[in-house]
Amino acid sequence: MISIAKTNRLKLVGFIELVEEKYPTNCLSWLNDPEVTKYNHWGLFPYTSLTRDQYIQELKKSNKTIVWACLVDGVHIGNFTLQSINYIYRSAEFAVVIGEKEHWGKGYCTEAARLLFSHGFNKLNLHRIFTGTSSTNEGMNRVAWKLGMTQEGTFRDGVYLEGKYVDVNVYGILKDEWNE
Repeated sequence: MISIAKTNRLKLVGFIELVEEKYPTNCLSWLNDPEVTKYNHWGLFPYTSLTRDQYIQELKKSNKTIVWACLVDGVHIGNFTLQSINYIYRSAEFAVVIGEKEHWGKGYCTEAARLLFSHGFNKLNLHRIFTGTSSTNEGMNRVAWKLGMTQEGTFRDGVYLEGKYVDVNVYGILKDEWNE
């Protein structure tokens, strides 16, 4: 398995390659864990091996989505994604899931996202990377700030979580801001 990017604490590899090499991953259990999927769409419907296989087939055909698997001490802890890549507007949406809960709050998300953003801005020549997250998702809101993203707006009652509507905070960063 070829490392795409790494730091002294983690390694990023292609998610498709990881799955095709039958690398041990708990991603099916993550995406069916209500605590892991509390703030994203993965938990809305059961996630099965068939769903995963269909997703991988879609990824193989797409040039609008990049998914990197994050390994820490050889364990697949999460996935980092640039999706909805628009080559005309040179923009992409950032998404992440860290499924191994014992790795939450240890800075891996920010560290891996920095590698992904550098790839997006410096290899793909993106101009803007953006993300949206529930206002109640303290971890992801903190990550956006640590990455130097600017809160660009709020979608009022943008998502329905745990029986109520919640605002979605929208963040973005431009290439020149990233490279400062």
